[in-house]
Amino acid sequence: MAEAQRAYLPAAGRDWALPLYDPIVALMGGGHTREVLMDQAALRPDQRVLEIGCGTGTLLTLIARRYPGIAVVGLDPDPKALARARTKARRSRVTIQFDRGFADQMPYPDASFDRVLSSFMFHHLPTRDKEPTLREVRRVLKPRGLFVMLDFAADESKRHGFVARRLHAGHQFDDNAESRVLGLMHASGFADPKRARRDTVLFGHLPVNYYEASS
Repeated sequence: MAEAQRAYLPAAGRDWALPLYDPIVALMGGGHTREVLMDQAALRPDQRVLEIGCGTGTLLTLIARRYPGIAVVGLDPDPKALARARTKARRSRVTIQFDRGFADQMPYPDASFDRVLSSFMFHHLPTRDKEPTLREVRRVLKPRGLFVMLDFAADESKRHGFVARRLHAGHQFDDNAESRVLGLMHASGFADPKRARRDTVLFGHLPVNYYEASS
């Protein structure tokens, strides 16, 4: 399906809300979660790193500034978010390759990356696209590569239904339970998928899970 014809959920839920996306993520505690995710990924300067659903590029810009030797690539279907990401990288004077595309049909060869990262993206995906996305992640990872993922924890978020829906994807949270995510990772061929950590955002009101799995 052509990119222009395929539906996707914008980073902020609606195009008009995109200017609010970075401030909202910062208010929720996005700075802390990015630091944890980077530590979890055990990044090194000689690696090649991909973020799927990179949005406005904040995480990748931080990685590129902190690890100058890393080759950094971001993939997202939202052209408006990618435009902001490119501006952010240019202002930070870092080199990042931003590509438009979908994570279940990546435009990269097999075994292209040492690390693949995903931050608050998985809950955006329709159920039918989740396992194909994970299979693509495994395909583009090098042998012994690592996939690290951060997302909302559905099993507890039902207590915070109003908050979840304000975050634009409450109707998809039920498909984001930990057992479901780990089961999909197993089915996609990952070795030893696990929840590495549980944390909270939004001043302690909304639980999130950090996952990891090796290729």
